[in-house]
Amino acid sequence: MTNIPSNIDPVRLGSEIREVRQARHLTLNELSQTIACSTAYLSRIELGSANISTALLDQISAALAVDPAWFFPAQSGHGPLERAHIVRAENRRSLSGMYTRSIEELGFEDELLSSSLLGQCYLIMSRFAPGCGQAPELSEGYRFEGEQHALVLSGAVELQLDDEAIILNTGDSFSYPSMIAHRFRNHTDQEATMVWAMSPVRISW
Repeated sequence: MTNIPSNIDPVRLGSEIREVRQARHLTLNELSQTIACSTAYLSRIELGSANISTALLDQISAALAVDPAWFFPAQSGHGPLERAHIVRAENRRSLSGMYTRSIEELGFEDELLSSSLLGQCYLIMSRFAPGCGQAPELSEGYRFEGEQHALVLSGAVELQLDDEAIILNTGDSFSYPSMIAHRFRNHTDQEATMVWAMSPVRISW
């Protein structure tokens, strides 16, 4: 059972729960139906006006398929705005454990660079291990509403964009509507890294 820190800000905790729920494309009513909590009380929790027990937090976390520790990000800094909006390198949160597909299947591992999942887009760091990922095939390409923009920071990544195979090298960037079928892999013997901006927020790979 997860222990809730005594100094936790209930508004911050509630907003974190709301952000993950919305990123999962779940309504309050849909989440309520899977746990022992009413829609009205869940709403108050997300607004930070109701207390949440460790048992209920564990239920919510299980329903959202997320480690409860996700809701307590490490924050550092002198001022409240710095602590709320700046993400130090050592405080990044993993996203890969929240995906429905494995790292081996996807071919990459993600970290959240944004301070939250709130808003119209978010920033992530992807790491492609050497030789990781299945050969991209059009029939397996991912498609979803939105858009993707990225910059290759290091290494080389193979992008299958519709029926075109494209090699992206260090310094290359791209943007495309994500309804175009797409897959990635690193077919080299060196790690590759990319920084992404994606819209809308989604954590359902």
